[in-house]
Amino acid sequence: MRKFIVLLAAAIVISFVFTVSSVFAGGKEESTKEGTTESISGKLEIFSWWTAGGEAEGLNAIIEIYEKRFPEVELINAAVAGGAGANAKPILATRMIGGDPPESFQAQIGKFLIDTWGVSGLLEPLNFIFEEEGWYDDYSEAMVKNLSMGDDILAVPVNIHRTNILWYNPKVFEDIGAQAPTTFDEFFAVAEKLEDAGIIPFTLGDSVITEATTAFENILLGVLGPDDYMGLFDGTMRWDSNITKEAIATWVKMLDYVNDDHSAITDVQAAQYVADGIAAMTISGDWQNGYFKSVGLTPDKEYKYIPTPGTAGIFNGQSDAFVMPKNVKNRAAAIEWLKLCGSKEAQDAFNPQKGSIPARFNPEVSLYDEYLKWSIEEYANTRFTPSLSGGIAISEAWLSDINDVMTVLNTEKNVENAATAFQAAADKNLE
Repeated sequence: MRKFIVLLAAAIVISFVFTVSSVFAGGKEESTKEGTTESISGKLEIFSWWTAGGEAEGLNAIIEIYEKRFPEVELINAAVAGGAGANAKPILATRMIGGDPPESFQAQIGKFLIDTWGVSGLLEPLNFIFEEEGWYDDYSEAMVKNLSMGDDILAVPVNIHRTNILWYNPKVFEDIGAQAPTTFDEFFAVAEKLEDAGIIPFTLGDSVITEATTAFENILLGVLGPDDYMGLFDGTMRWDSNITKEAIATWVKMLDYVNDDHSAITDVQAAQYVADGIAAMTISGDWQNGYFKSVGLTPDKEYKYIPTPGTAGIFNGQSDAFVMPKNVKNRAAAIEWLKLCGSKEAQDAFNPQKGSIPARFNPEVSLYDEYLKWSIEEYANTRFTPSLSGGIAISEAWLSDINDVMTVLNTEKNVENAATAFQAAADKNLE
């Protein structure tokens, strides 16, 4: 990650030179009505890290629509395997620095988008596509804000994942005569009953530390509430405040009820503990819905879901999008790709496969499973907050610092030291 950040820092410096030259000149001045279905041809390279399971199937669904619509275009799916783009991003940075960008690539919206790519000046603004397609009515103001740097919209979103979900095994709770917890008091009360029954109350898989950060961000949200939670990211709420320390202490107390092997397993393996009834519940993003279904479970039967304690009425989310670098070789084909990605047709083809919901309003709800139908309804009627671990709320550099603190916190369980370290990271990244 730090190597990637160094590469991007170099890209930012180089971009100022390139923007003066003809290499990255232009973009907005070009016609916004290039090409038709008949005239668009050549190669279109799409770069992402969607290579396995539902994400690959979803991407292929969009590609199939594009290839039928534009048969003269040779679409190159240059996906690179690696969790959350760990392998893909350094390759992409090298290509961007070298002036060899793909026509379009996957990016996470929010701070990851702006602080990694927006400030470099390497992306073409896409306001003209939103205007041509009439998308300002199809996406929420919060979504458009997280796609933008100033007045420039830099990405087209394809999905939303929700992170503040408590997944649980209903049979386990039925067996002990309890309900899934909606508050932290309820969580700790039921955790005691579960432990007495020989069940792991709360399972965690943080061999990749970001998974612990994903769970922890929702403890922050549940204790602080949405306004103070968001204040952590702009400096109006301190990480060493009493209420933030309360959230850290709550997390530390929850760690007393987790599986002993949490640092050696993945979040998917943690979910399997819930599926098997070895554990009662886990906190993770709704990509777990796809996993549960992949092992033959049915939503609302063998597994259930509610917002994490204290977060009812809040949709804590992250989103993937596609962007267009400046000076791509086949701009006309790239524009049509982005128009497709933002369309109802493409998002309804992609998201049921991926296990996420569309970033736009009014999807074809009948195409989605019971969990996703619930999530669509929740998204339309709850307050959206930006995911910390998903890159909307903070930069990649800051997330790397937070993950370092989480690694120590999960081992030492020292609330004061963690609060001090979290605040130091905030001070460094907000200066």
